[in-house]
Amino acid sequence: MNKRGLIARTTAGALGGMLLIGVAGAAIADEVGSDDVDVNVTIEALEPVGALTMSVAADSTALTEVDSGDPAVRQFDGVLPTVTVTDDRAEVPADTYWYVNGQSSAFTAEGLPAIGPEHLGWAPALTSDDSNGDVIAGEQVDTILDDGPDAVGLGGEELLAIAPNFGELPSGSWTANADLFLKTPVDVAPGAYSATITLTLWEDAITGE
Repeated sequence: MNKRGLIARTTAGALGGMLLIGVAGAAIADEVGSDDVDVNVTIEALEPVGALTMSVAADSTALTEVDSGDPAVRQFDGVLPTVTVTDDRAEVPADTYWYVNGQSSAFTAEGLPAIGPEHLGWAPALTSDDSNGDVIAGEQVDTILDDGPDAVGLGGEELLAIAPNFGELPSGSWTANADLFLKTPVDVAPGAYSATITLTLWEDAITGE
């Protein structure tokens, strides 16, 4: 027989045997051992891009009695704690503006009739030195015992301050408060009354007509 042919057939047979052994080995493989690898990653915080936020200097205030100038009315005055609005966003949505509203609950005392929020009024004022007209205080809201179209009290949401966006919403920080005045009939039941003023910061969009 030709030596070259014999070598070729022998090599082919050996390769075939190796392939069979490899297939058989995969079919009967047993797990010999295993181990775990923990994967850790530290994701750093993104650089802050700012936000529109509101804070209030205190969570309570007190009213004290003053001369109402009307023998049929008792009046109690105080000041709303300072409200701060900050807008330090890097990008502000176009055609938006913000405003802060306030609304009071009824004044209640245990075992006594409630005094409705329409008896509480306020006179908002900006206390920032650099408002530059970018932020405007709301109008005075009188009580139901006063006269005029604004004698409605704080039973509904009333404006404390607004940034109306005269072409572009400003960035910065502004402060405002309000003089508070509660007016009751002279025969109001004596007691320790309390109420809650809810302040809400809103952002809205300017829409075309």
